[in-house]
Amino acid sequence: MPKAGTARSIYLGLREQIAGGVYLPGDRLPSTRTLAEEFGVSRTTVTAAFEQLISEGYVSVRQGAKATVARNAPNPIAPPTQRPGGSVKTLSAYAMRAMDLLPHLPGTADLKYDFRYGDVAPDDFPKLLWRKALTAAVIARRARLGYGHPAGSPVLRQALQGYLWRARGIRCQAEQIVVTNGSQQALDLCARALLNPGDRVLIEEPCYAMARNVFVTLGAQATPVACDDDGLKTDRLPDPLSHALAFVTPSHQFPLGGVLSVGRRRQLVEWAEAADAHVIEDDYDGEYRYDVRPIPPLYLSGRDRVIYIGTVSKTLSPTLRLGYLVLPEALVEPFVRCKQITDRHGATFEQEALASLIETGAYERHVRKMRRLNSVRRTAFLDAMQQTFSDKVEIVGTSAGLHVVVWFNSIGRREESGLAATAREAGIGIYPISRLFSCDTERRAGFVFGYASIEARKIADGVKLLYSVLTL
Repeated sequence: MPKAGTARSIYLGLREQIAGGVYLPGDRLPSTRTLAEEFGVSRTTVTAAFEQLISEGYVSVRQGAKATVARNAPNPIAPPTQRPGGSVKTLSAYAMRAMDLLPHLPGTADLKYDFRYGDVAPDDFPKLLWRKALTAAVIARRARLGYGHPAGSPVLRQALQGYLWRARGIRCQAEQIVVTNGSQQALDLCARALLNPGDRVLIEEPCYAMARNVFVTLGAQATPVACDDDGLKTDRLPDPLSHALAFVTPSHQFPLGGVLSVGRRRQLVEWAEAADAHVIEDDYDGEYRYDVRPIPPLYLSGRDRVIYIGTVSKTLSPTLRLGYLVLPEALVEPFVRCKQITDRHGATFEQEALASLIETGAYERHVRKMRRLNSVRRTAFLDAMQQTFSDKVEIVGTSAGLHVVVWFNSIGRREESGLAATAREAGIGIYPISRLFSCDTERRAGFVFGYASIEARKIADGVKLLYSVLTL
C-alpha cells in the first residue's frame, strides 16, 4: 500500500492489492476509520477512494456492513493477449504494416548543428503577425461555436484560390480545395479514397518515405521508377493498366532536386490517362526557387488527372499542420466524405488566421522574406561545403527548396549509418538517404542536408566540425 496519504494513492493501493490476491472476492476490506488512522488522513479522503473502487466494480457494499471485494472484480493489471514475439494479438493488418515500416519515431535530441530536412528556424515564424491574426479569429463575433465543414473554412478556401492563381498559376474553384492537417493527411486521404489493398502505385526512386509508407501501410504495392536530373524517368513507366495511382514531386524531386521536364510531364499525364488513374503532385516547397524561374505545376498539364498538394509547413511552420488539396471536380465529394469520417474538420481559428494573412498580403510578403533568408543560408552552406570538403563530395538539388543531397565520393552506402552515428555523438545531425530508396543498390554514401533551421552565420562552423569528426 502506498504511503502517500491522498485519496488516489489509497485507491491505487487497494486496487493493486485486490488485483494481486491480497484481498480475494468476498473478503472484507479495512474500515474507513482504520485506513484513516493508518494513513493519517480524514475519513472523507478514504471514503472518496472507496467510492472510486465501487464505481469501477472492485468493491461492493451493503448497508450496515463492511465493504467487501466484489465477486466479479476486474483485474486491472492483466497482461494483454500476445502473439509469439510480443506483438499484440488484436492489432490489425494495417497496424502491423505500420509497425514494420516505422521502427522508430522522430528523435528529440538537442543537437548543436542539426541539418534535419523539413525543419525551419523558430525565429523565422512571424509571431506578432500570427498572434494578431489568431486573436482576431478567436474574438470575431459568431452566431454559435459548432462543427465546421470537413473541407475546411470557406474563407481559407477562398483565400487559397486567389493565392494559388497568383503564386502558382492554378485556376480552380474554391470548392475544389480541401484543407487538411498538413500534407501528410492529404496523402493519407488520397490513398484511402483511391487505393484498395493489392493495388499498385507508382512512386519515385528515391521517394519521400512518408508517402511510400502511407501507400504500403494501406496494403498497396509500390512500383519505384528511377529519377535523374530531369526528375522521373518516364521512359521507364510501367504498364499503365496495372496501376491505380502515381505519386511525384515534379517541381523539385524529393530528395534529388530534379525538375520534371515538359516532355516528361506530357508523357506522365498520357500514362495516367491510359491507366484511367490519377497523379498526386506534391508541391512541398514550390515557393523556394533560386537560380531558375518558378516551375509551373503539373496540375496545369492535366487538371482532370492531377491532384495537387500544397502546404505552409515550409513557409510558416510544420507545427501548424496546415495543408491543402486541389482536386479534380469529380473527386471533391468522395474526398470530403472520406475526410469527414476520420476528421470532422481542421482547427477553425488557425484556418481563419491563415486566411487573414493571405487576404491582407502579409503571407506573400512573409514568403518573399523567407525566400531571401533561405537563399542566404543556401549560399552559406554551399560555400562552406565547397571550401571544406572540396572534391570529396558532390552536391545535387541546389537550385530550389530547403535541402540538398550530398554524395560522398569515396564512401559506400553501407557506411551511412556509422557516419551519422559518429556525427551525432559530436552534436551534428546528418541524415542518410538510404531510407528514401526502395531498393538496395550499390552506390556512394549520401545524406540529405536541410539548412533552413540553422542561422546562416553558424552553418560554416557546423560544416567544419563535421569534416573534423568524419576525418575524410
